[in-house]
Amino acid sequence: MKKTLHVATSPLTGTIYAGTLLKCGNVWSANKSDVTVEALVAVAEHALQFGKPVVIHANGKPEYRITVERLNGEDQ
Repeated sequence: MKKTLHVATSPLTGTIYAGTLLKCGNVWSANKSDVTVEALVAVAEHALQFGKPVVIHANGKPEYRITVERLNGEDQ
């Protein structure tokens, strides 16, 4: 059985974790990792590629708008 990677934010600390869940589906297994910085950098790079705000929809309605500004003023 293939284990699915799960990514979620801790409601207590705001830390973003990646790992697998136990069979019950709502408890992390022992292998979770803090990927906060990596996840935020990946989202920022993804949003920069669009050149405009990224809108995330949930249930057909706009839920989040992500905008990114490169602080050093350079585009890659």
